[in-house]
Amino acid sequence: MNEKKEIWIKADADAGTWEERKARITAGLESGVDGVLVETEDIAKVEELGRITIAAFAAESELDEGRGEEEGEADIVVYGKRSEGDGTTQIPSEITESRVLGALKRTFGMKPNAGYIELTGKDYERFAVNIADYSNYVIVIGKDWKIIPLENIIAELQHKEAKVIAGVQSAEEARTALETLEYGADGVLIDTDDVSEIKRAVEMRDASTMGTIPLATARITKVEELEMGDRVCVDTCSLMVRGEGMLVGSQSFALFLVHSESEESPYVAARPFRVNAGAVYAYVLVGEKTRYLSELKSGEEVLIVNAEGSARKAVIGRVKIEKRPLMLVEAAVDVGVGATRTCSIILQNAETIKLMGKDKPISVVDLKAGDEVLVHVTEAARHFGIAVEEMVIER
Repeated sequence: MNEKKEIWIKADADAGTWEERKARITAGLESGVDGVLVETEDIAKVEELGRITIAAFAAESELDEGRGEEEGEADIVVYGKRSEGDGTTQIPSEITESRVLGALKRTFGMKPNAGYIELTGKDYERFAVNIADYSNYVIVIGKDWKIIPLENIIAELQHKEAKVIAGVQSAEEARTALETLEYGADGVLIDTDDVSEIKRAVEMRDASTMGTIPLATARITKVEELEMGDRVCVDTCSLMVRGEGMLVGSQSFALFLVHSESEESPYVAARPFRVNAGAVYAYVLVGEKTRYLSELKSGEEVLIVNAEGSARKAVIGRVKIEKRPLMLVEAAVDVGVGATRTCSIILQNAETIKLMGKDKPISVVDLKAGDEVLVHVTEAARHFGIAVEEMVIER
């Protein structure tokens, strides 16, 4: 999976009155953006609206004096607005004489800071690259999106620690910025009053961040009723639809796509927030690693995957462990060069518990030898849930 990109909302003085800026910030909070860029005098008002990373432009005096960590309440101090970064003051011929660069040097390492650059020419592009050595973020804004030399900046900064935040005005521009040169910008600063554009940008970012989990088919070889045992229901803070569930299994090399309870049943109402995931010992994929089902807790994250392999994260709201009759399911999975391995999962023996087949969910009570179900196969064994290359035998 890819490293999460950042989405910030631009809500400084250029965005209008406080009520107009407040509307942008509120839309961002409700959409799940990562940060907001504001004026220093708005910091306290933003904190009253909700918890979010606050980046604020430094005052004019702070360009000369610098800022200590004990001063101000912004999480990220931004230098360059109303100065060299936006062309208000000309960039000096000797970059070392830059007021913006001086302020970044003084505050670098004290708390996160950023350089703000409006790209109006090649000299400003070089300025953005030079200040990256003394900043955590480089915010690059283009007045005309089509001529932003974003590719050049991304290419030059790919081996530096500073993150590139590109100014955009729509979700489509955000997509372009985040995909430029394959790696893309580290984030975007979206300048719009359109709530739908903000929401679309976040949704697009989330989808691209999670990527795709490769799925294969496994052929059922054995279905056997077992005695009582402890099984785990994972109730999430997200609603799932047909085809979505969690990847769970007895062996780390093959995890079954256990379907959510999103389908109606003659016996019980649909619970689209729930996956009846299996017995307490089983592995569940939560991101780059696995956890035991018995370890999961409210407030943690788990991975939701659909039949096409598209993945997204969900917050766990509740974990229910109860004694129920169980069922063993074994399957043969292709591991290459004509060889197969046996993988298994123990689930509750009930009509509402389903594995995802090639075309539709299949209830465990209807499973039979020869049926095909979806699994995620990995080459590596796992140590404390982390994939490692070593000899591990799991039966």
